[in-house]
Amino acid sequence: MSSNPSADEGSIVKIGVLGRGTVGSALITLLEERADVIQAETGLRPVVSGVLTRSLGNGEGIVDEADVIVELMGGLEPAERLVRRALEAGKPVVTANKQLLSRRGHELFPLASANGAALRYEAAVAGAVPIVRVLGDTLSATPVERVHGIVNGTTNYILTAMAHRGESYAEALKDAQDAGFAEADPTEDVSGSDAAAKMALLAMLAFGTWVSHEDVDFTGIDKLALEDLEFAREFDLALKLVGTAEKIGDAVSVRVHPMFLPLSHPLARVDGSYNAVTIESPHVEEITLQGPGAGGVPTASAVLGDVISVLHGADEPKHAWQTLPKAPEVLSAFYLHFDVDDEPGVLSEVAQVLGLQKISIRSVAQKGAGGAARLVMITHRAPESAMEAAIGMIGGLGFVRGEPRAIRVFDEENA
Repeated sequence: MSSNPSADEGSIVKIGVLGRGTVGSALITLLEERADVIQAETGLRPVVSGVLTRSLGNGEGIVDEADVIVELMGGLEPAERLVRRALEAGKPVVTANKQLLSRRGHELFPLASANGAALRYEAAVAGAVPIVRVLGDTLSATPVERVHGIVNGTTNYILTAMAHRGESYAEALKDAQDAGFAEADPTEDVSGSDAAAKMALLAMLAFGTWVSHEDVDFTGIDKLALEDLEFAREFDLALKLVGTAEKIGDAVSVRVHPMFLPLSHPLARVDGSYNAVTIESPHVEEITLQGPGAGGVPTASAVLGDVISVLHGADEPKHAWQTLPKAPEVLSAFYLHFDVDDEPGVLSEVAQVLGLQKISIRSVAQKGAGGAARLVMITHRAPESAMEAAIGMIGGLGFVRGEPRAIRVFDEENA
């Protein structure tokens, strides 16, 4: 079957589903429930012809029998091998596998084009938020300057629980796992790796250049503490895991980090498992899309939308690759948190180290408690390498207790 199936090929379209986890199970249910509507709309009736699970099914056989392949396994293998098999046979592939595309997309997208096969991936980024379709289709001819947003529902759920219910990181993570938003092994989400893969794909769409997962600078939320959320409340800020892809001159910067945002920022009040992505362009100013970012049914709905697009024979977004270099490091304002001995000279020594790295302090707050003190600073914008060097030096001072924390602060000059 080609990428543009038609009713002349028969009313039945065989859908091979690779992976039957939360999203795969929800998709199979949706296909069964919506089959009549999809047939009325497209003239083609989707029927699940095979399902591959961890213990059942033959992947190669499912690919060979099906007309359309839906890959929901995650990871690189055997997903990559089976996706390649489908594309080489000219069969449309719908995937939610952001790790696969962000690491192997530079090979898979040309393979799809060479064989006239669709490769759609709306559900790979931001769940039910149609950001891929907007960037790839609606705004494909519009110059984009920056894309930034909350693209991981698990981490947003955890940070919301910490901010609104005062839960520790461990308590909030357990809640996310109990609610089905976090995996038993949440490393990919909480480390920032999942969001980094998604931002690589958004950068690719926004700027027409290949960005791999390895090109993204990312930090997760697993080192945050409840005190950081308390600081946010005290100063009318929100703490979110924010991904940013922006064009700086003729170069591209893509990064994912926790960030303090003013409550007036459009991302500040995006809570729970919701995602939101803002697109900035001189032609359209600013567009923000928001919706569920985690959970089986919302993600499966995005997958189903791609399946329907394939059945409609919709034109594929064109990937006009250019080679843009990685931008040099950006400047950021920082929140710094130190637990220190409560003794004279501590503040001046910390300030001296920051000064050696040419980092200036905007504000300072210090609270003592029985021989120990909490020292919190907000800096002016500085190179991230300078901040990293300063933190390393300060962490080695004898009066510092525990590991210092540095979190970026939203700055209008360099959002």
